[in-house]
Amino acid sequence: MDLTIEGKAYINGSFENCCIGINEGKISSIKKILKSENHINFGKKLILPAGIDIHVHFRDPGHTYKEDFKTGSKASAFGGISCIFDMPNTTPQTNNIRTIIEKKRIAENKCYVDFGVYAAVTNDNIESIVDMSRHCSGFKLFLGNTTNSLNINEKKLSEILKQTALLKKITLFHAENEQCLRRNSAVEFNLKDHFFHRPSECEEISIKHILDSSREKRPNIHICHLSSCEGFELLRRRDNNISIGVTPHHLLFDIENVKSKQTFHKVNPPIRTKFDRETLWYALKNGLIDVLESDHAPHTIEDKETDFDNAPSGMPGVETMYPLFLAEAKKGNISFQRLISLLSEKPAELMNIPKGRIEIGRDADLIVVDIKKVSKIKQDAIHSKCGWTPYEGRSAIFPTHVFVRGEKLIEENEIQVKQGFGKFVGE
Repeated sequence: MDLTIEGKAYINGSFENCCIGINEGKISSIKKILKSENHINFGKKLILPAGIDIHVHFRDPGHTYKEDFKTGSKASAFGGISCIFDMPNTTPQTNNIRTIIEKKRIAENKCYVDFGVYAAVTNDNIESIVDMSRHCSGFKLFLGNTTNSLNINEKKLSEILKQTALLKKITLFHAENEQCLRRNSAVEFNLKDHFFHRPSECEEISIKHILDSSREKRPNIHICHLSSCEGFELLRRRDNNISIGVTPHHLLFDIENVKSKQTFHKVNPPIRTKFDRETLWYALKNGLIDVLESDHAPHTIEDKETDFDNAPSGMPGVETMYPLFLAEAKKGNISFQRLISLLSEKPAELMNIPKGRIEIGRDADLIVVDIKKVSKIKQDAIHSKCGWTPYEGRSAIFPTHVFVRGEKLIEENEIQVKQGFGKFVGE
């Protein structure tokens, strides 16, 4: 064995004191006692599966002054995320074989963590879905306008889903109906305006279209960043080919509890009411949500420090997601079992990658956590290029060590590998 580590590991739904043997990047043995020349005893610290974030915007290429694969993946690593999947609304859009291959090349040279990339399906490239599928990790459809997106005509959904169902590739949706958004469009001065002008009705209409278009084909569908009670009620009794993601910001913020820096909390879909937020928490804790996803969408401080109507939508979150919710688990607001399912197990299953569990044969993607060591999130400690966080001052538990494919990625608050260590997954 190349490495053995010892501690209180999360295995098959519970914690047990054991040793984990790692060979050639894979977990090769799990026993009470194991030794190797390279043995690390973490004592009473917890050993957990590393997180997988299936929804990030690393702005590379085209807007690398906000973020790029180097800084975004570094932030991921410090937050206990060993694998990310990047959205296609970059410049140029990742919507053909050439731009997919180019984005993968950029990421291979820069990433500290493993990665996948999605292809955008637009009105103009439906005939290329099969060819793109050979190079991408899945498909993303924007049903409503958001940052640098190309909308899809919802009348074409059935045709698209018929193809993606045959390809067995996950199809992710930004579910806001464009006609509804246009109907409600107006000048905005604050978060409440943004909420009223992107009402839950737009999410509800879009989800209905997705459900109606997918019934016969049963493709693997993921509804990104669910934000409303109405949307949840539509999906509560969904078929098992449909999964739901929720973001930290829709769980932790609402239009009543954000008192300052309103432009920094402007996102699409918008921060909604306390009732929407509490509904999402209920669904999260009770197994009715599948994935916790950051929707990491950074903009610079200068971008955000403008009048509300012109401020771009999006906020960073890949570095803080796992630590924030480890602190919530310690408080008893969510179980460790649910959290690990949301951040590790289910994302690995949806993306069909050998990660997400401490199990023989899977990638040795692990984090080590001192559950007693609760800290406050500080803006000047964030590794994202954007240089800010909406979670300043909130309690979090950051990992002390992070392993990716058995290699030590983070130790003593320092990165231990060179950029370009990350590998493409999910093809």
